[in-house]
Amino acid sequence: MVTLLSIHHVQLAMPAGGEDQARAFYAGLLGIPERAKPANLAKRGGCWFEAGALKVHLGVDADFRAALKAHPAFLVDDVGFLAKKLKAAGCRVVEDEPLEGYERVYVHDPFGNRIELIQPSVP
Repeated sequence: MVTLLSIHHVQLAMPAGGEDQARAFYAGLLGIPERAKPANLAKRGGCWFEAGALKVHLGVDADFRAALKAHPAFLVDDVGFLAKKLKAAGCRVVEDEPLEGYERVYVHDPFGNRIELIQPSVP
């Protein structure tokens, strides 16, 4: 029997040539440092962002369509502060129905992919 241990990384799609926009959003606004892709994968385009266990890989998809419903959820320590920062940068931040025990918002990356930002509520 095989046991699944954890998620290693999340892969999101992006259109060709969007690396600078990805860097501005994921590294610049969300603060996830970029990690160089292995040489054999770098030729495909895209970019990787990693901070400890948080690993977000963006890959080029020739038939790109944004993920409008499916999404990763990033656990953050101050969702309100990050939401304000993203709004000030011109990002569309959307509040959704409450989820018991959590504060959360959604933001779309520069390509339209939906990202959930979630923080446990203070009891």
